[in-house]
Amino acid sequence: MKIFSRFINWYFSRNALPYWSILLIDYAVIIFCGYLAFYLFNGGAEVTNHFWIIFLDLIILLVPYTIAFRIFHTYSSIFRFSSFVDLGRILLAMILGSAIAVIAYRLLPVQNNIFLEHYPRLILLLLFSTSFMCAIRIIVKTLFDLVRTDGINHRIFIYGVQDGGISLAKSIRNETPNRYIVKGFVSPDDSMAGKWLMGVRVFGEEDLANVMQVRNASILMVSPMQAEHFREQDALVNALIRAGIKIMMMPFTAEEWDGKSELRYSQLHEIDIEDLLPREKIEVDMLAIGRQLNANRILITGAAGSIGSEMVRQVAHFEPKDLILIDQAETPMHDIRRMMQSQYPNLSCHTIVASITNQSFMEDIFRHFRPDYVFHAAAYKHVPMMEDNPAIAVQNNVYGTRVIADLAVKYGTKKFVMISTDKAVNPTNVMGCSKRICEIYCQSLNKALETSPESFLLPDGKKPCTQFVTTRFGNVLGSNGSVIPIFKEQIAKGGPVTVTHPDIIRYFMLIPEACKLVLEAATMGKGGEIFVFDMGKPVRIADLAQRMINLSGAKNCKIEYTGLRDGEKLYEEVLNDSEQTLPTVHHKIMIAKVREYDYVQARQNEERLLEASYTYDDMGIVKIMKEIVPEFKSRQSKYEALD
Repeated sequence: MKIFSRFINWYFSRNALPYWSILLIDYAVIIFCGYLAFYLFNGGAEVTNHFWIIFLDLIILLVPYTIAFRIFHTYSSIFRFSSFVDLGRILLAMILGSAIAVIAYRLLPVQNNIFLEHYPRLILLLLFSTSFMCAIRIIVKTLFDLVRTDGINHRIFIYGVQDGGISLAKSIRNETPNRYIVKGFVSPDDSMAGKWLMGVRVFGEEDLANVMQVRNASILMVSPMQAEHFREQDALVNALIRAGIKIMMMPFTAEEWDGKSELRYSQLHEIDIEDLLPREKIEVDMLAIGRQLNANRILITGAAGSIGSEMVRQVAHFEPKDLILIDQAETPMHDIRRMMQSQYPNLSCHTIVASITNQSFMEDIFRHFRPDYVFHAAAYKHVPMMEDNPAIAVQNNVYGTRVIADLAVKYGTKKFVMISTDKAVNPTNVMGCSKRICEIYCQSLNKALETSPESFLLPDGKKPCTQFVTTRFGNVLGSNGSVIPIFKEQIAKGGPVTVTHPDIIRYFMLIPEACKLVLEAATMGKGGEIFVFDMGKPVRIADLAQRMINLSGAKNCKIEYTGLRDGEKLYEEVLNDSEQTLPTVHHKIMIAKVREYDYVQARQNEERLLEASYTYDDMGIVKIMKEIVPEFKSRQSKYEALD
């Protein structure tokens, strides 16, 4: 079988079967069908008596047919990739060739032609020849599809019957060697169930895992056009995973398929848990964002972090005049520098290793570059770490933000965008409270600039123009230290997978989607707003852990509940509560209703807190934080004694 397969693969390759060979085959078909047509009209005896006359007349007919073949390129296609388009060209070429022959016969003084003087014979010749040429191509394609293989053929189903599903099926059937065999389509629309598409049956979602097992299908490929619907079918997904059926989808980090370009199954991969989390496609006004950022100087703090590095990639796309990147992590910043040199070699980019708390160095940077826009993503974010180190949370998160915000005003920055967190909403930990204090400072500073600009005159005597915008969102997939990579590591070691509480839930969003919303909020913000994002549906962490275990195929990997960590909430606050937010033009972005603070009081509070931080007295520092943010109520923490 392998020897036969190799012979077929060689014989029907372009090198073994050049274009002139295809043309000769078509010539032979026309001649054979000419004799057949004459036989049906006149019988075998007449064929024998006029054999060479028939042959000569058919040779003459090959001239107009050759012209038509040339016009429609019928011999330029490869047999094994023949399609309905190619078969249609054959029909059109035969009709055109016959028409040319008839016209030439009527206009030119030529001798009689057995076929041209008897139209029924010519019509029969046309029908037979077209049918035989098409049949040969179909047979060759079918034969090639049957034998081309690498020795392992996986039976698959395709989820989706629209353009995406059909494109996947065509990609699979045209691949060499053929590793997959399409055994069925799956339609979310029950009305399609039972119908046939591309020679295979269409099934519904009901009992799909058993249907695939009965047909020995081990892989389900999901069309990008149906990915969003598929993610929402928890029962279906769980049944497929339990049955050991592999699911292949577009990676969650990939760009959305545009629905027009060629879709190949190689663009899909075996799913990670991130691919199955429900989410909506985020649409933002990229033109408006580009108009604001293009040809401007953009400064990004925390540029080597999960959010900051994605902000770098997205902002770089708009070709700013200068891109100033700041982070204190040397090795990740080196990676960012290499990425920028590789992907944006013509962009003026400055990678600076520094802490935002180094006030003199930060001022030197602002004085030299005078950024038009600042995206402030630098912060310590891990809740348990900051619970044990409140002094560092204050010095980095709170004071560092004040340094950057004050310099933005002093050096005429147009817009300052601070990236906050959902943990700043009714904070239960030091990290969340530190970010809430940052929000208070930026919002109060923006109000002071609007009401008393003369108090903040720039060195050249002009009034400041800086607008302060804050954005809040929850957990992002793939961020450093997030729960998913931790679970993967634990599963790889055989478990147990540690979950703090059976009922703990979290909201998740893709890093690129979160950053798009940050840019959109920055565009629409007029100053003083705290924007919150609709994070979609919450995810129960225990269910997430179990699904990851099932996906991995790990056996006897258990979930272990360890209890809530210091400062950890069981349920994160719902950011898009209509009673606490106002709508904007973007349905995924709202404006939070929060208490506003006086700038003088906010600054005095920060200065008092910063001074206390250098005592490194945890209880004393947190006591002041609770005074600044009265809604800060500690959970699972030694600081509960202060409430």
